Amino acid sequence: MKIDIFTHILTPKYQEAFSKKATAQSRVFDYVAAFPTLLDLDIRFRIMDQYEDLMQVLTITGPPADEVVASRHAVELAKIANDEMAELIAKYPDRFVSAVACLPLTDMDAALKEADRAIVDLKFRGVEIFSDLRGRPIDSPEFMPLYEKMASYALPIWLHPAREPKVPDYAGEERSKYLVHLIFGYPYQSSVAMTRLVFSGVFEKYPHLKVITHHLGGVVPYLGERIRVLYDQFEMRQGFKYDPYLTKSPSEYYRMFYNDTALCGDTAALMCGYQFFGAEHILFGTDMPFDGQIGYRLVRETLRSLEEMEIPDAEKKKIYEGNARRIMRLPI
Repeated sequence: MKIDIFTHILTPKYQEAFSKKATAQSRVFDYVAAFPTLLDLDIRFRIMDQYEDLMQVLTITGPPADEVVASRHAVELAKIANDEMAELIAKYPDRFVSAVACLPLTDMDAALKEADRAIVDLKFRGVEIFSDLRGRPIDSPEFMPLYEKMASYALPIWLHPAREPKVPDYAGEERSKYLVHLIFGYPYQSSVAMTRLVFSGVFEKYPHLKVITHHLGGVVPYLGERIRVLYDQFEMRQGFKYDPYLTKSPSEYYRMFYNDTALCGDTAALMCGYQFFGAEHILFGTDMPFDGQIGYRLVRETLRSLEEMEIPDAEKKKIYEGNARRIMRLPI
């Protein structure tokens, strides 16, 4: 079996409710016309049918509700999204193995209740957060109860990068240009979020917490040796100090992340991530349907790139399904 752990979907009732309540953007889901697979299950299933034993884990597509609606509306929207994804899993158990809970993170009490409901009642196998919350870092104290809860459930957190085009590339400009916010900004934001979790001591306090990054850990694998050398150099020669409760080297904490394979079919990049994280911490994920072929290309090319990896078949099996079964504690 191939379990695609990071696919995006937009459910009808959620889309309608979100569009009515959005305050920061008047055209929240304009991109849906370019990616009909978000809503059209027939297209999604036609793509899946091209590959034997392909199943998906569902995540609700962005933008995060917390960014564009009032907190009280985000609570309602999260429930709608989760209920609709649960309905899809029940209706199509041979297509969707599980879903990842959408949470109203601007109201942490409500988010914790929704996480409980999604995991206990709806049987979801994790929750999703973003690399920041309205500009607040994910190592802020308000997030700690969520990390504690997910560690107690022994279920993973999906970490999706977020950077809006309104965030400029240079201080003297008003917006990002040339898709820099998306192509380069997303991997950067993932790497920053990972670093905040590492040095804030989240993994020290919750050593069994499982966090899945999108796009194979951003730029962290590529810069693995730079991370090791420079943190050591600054600590030894220039007085930089880790917080005293960190008992491992930074690299050891970075390697605690789990990571998907959503790299648009780049085998060399996959091998870079494999060499840094190891097969035990990589999971098959495509980022479907966000490509120029409404999802066809990402599925096809991600599978091709995985097959081209020069690693043992037993390790490929872990990436395709074994790691997902293990960390999501799947019953199938």
